[in-house]
Amino acid sequence: MNGLSLRIEDGEHIAILGPNGCGKSTLIKTITREEYPLLRPDSWLKIYGRDRWHLDELRQWLGIVSNDWMAKATRDVKGRELVLGGFFNSVTIEHYHEVTAEMRERADAALAEMGVSYLADRWTDELSSGEGRRVLLARALVHTPKALLLDEPGTSLDFAAQIHLNELVSAQARNGKTIVLVTHHLSDIIPEIERVAFLKAGQIIDDGPKREMLTTKKMSELFGASIEVVEKNGRYGLL
Repeated sequence: MNGLSLRIEDGEHIAILGPNGCGKSTLIKTITREEYPLLRPDSWLKIYGRDRWHLDELRQWLGIVSNDWMAKATRDVKGRELVLGGFFNSVTIEHYHEVTAEMRERADAALAEMGVSYLADRWTDELSSGEGRRVLLARALVHTPKALLLDEPGTSLDFAAQIHLNELVSAQARNGKTIVLVTHHLSDIIPEIERVAFLKAGQIIDDGPKREMLTTKKMSELFGASIEVVEKNGRYGLL
């Protein structure tokens, strides 16, 4: 990314769209401090008004759903343990982690809220894509973060799983969570998202209200292909 400028307000719901390789995942990793921008006199990044964070503290403010976390889950990790890892920014529970009874109760409550209590004792490498996404969402929410960061959450989901995931994210948006979604799938964009920004070649090239951004003309220009956009009841798709 080069020369990217973007401001997201607390409580805002925004989708950032762009083609493969445009920098969407890099943007999420920059927010979570997995990656850092080059140090230049005119470059800066602030999260909730602060430019310096201890990583453990920052990640208590953020809930993250990404393919990276599912890829880290192996035969040695069960559903409940993955969710508990949200308290410690880890995949597994290590001997030095102090897991309290309250944490276990909150992990089970988060799994129940996502409708996947039955996965608490299942190995994560046995989960379907839809089940894995719901466990990751439980993990992202277990420590009650202020913002939810979603990196292409609908990847590999069938229609039913996509609809269920969208309903779960919509509920979080209505409850006041900041939602930052990066994707190239219109089906990921829930009705509660009011703002859309276009990312291309590492730069924000357009930004505005959803209805003005998700048009056939603008989407065709962004992706360099002939695209016809349709909208029904606040949901968007392609013909």
